[in-house]
Amino acid sequence: MTKIVVQTFIAAPPEVCFDAARDVEFHCRTTAWTCERVVGGKARGLLELGDLVAFEAVHFGIRQKLTAKITAFDRPHFFSDEMQRGAFTSLKHTHQFTARDGGTRMRDTLKFVSPFGILGQIFDTLVLKRYMRRFLRRKNRAFEQLVEAGKYA
Repeated sequence: MTKIVVQTFIAAPPEVCFDAARDVEFHCRTTAWTCERVVGGKARGLLELGDLVAFEAVHFGIRQKLTAKITAFDRPHFFSDEMQRGAFTSLKHTHQFTARDGGTRMRDTLKFVSPFGILGQIFDTLVLKRYMRRFLRRKNRAFEQLVEAGKYA
């Protein structure tokens, strides 16, 4: 299993960051460079415990689909989503929000396993771990900029 942790400071309260992170349409705005869009499940509004959402995006030049379910939820502290269908053998993304220095520390923990056994492990080590870390950092920069500019509230 590969694990990635990315922390981002946002100059906004945890409640605002938590709600922005589970807003389906806002999520698509923060991943625009992948042409991410909702193709199934809850297409608008805030995700809640038990909700399913399917996203389609372009990664490595290939259009891919991932269906996730919200499996843990404690507003405004954390929520987790887990892949139900998609390219990975398993994928879990935990989002944590902690009040810090007048803002919020957002901590993303992504754990995933690629298919194809040892070949998948090699791919994870050589390519995917770095790609996913860059993806999360870029997404979080967009998230931070939009929230701090008042584009979500």
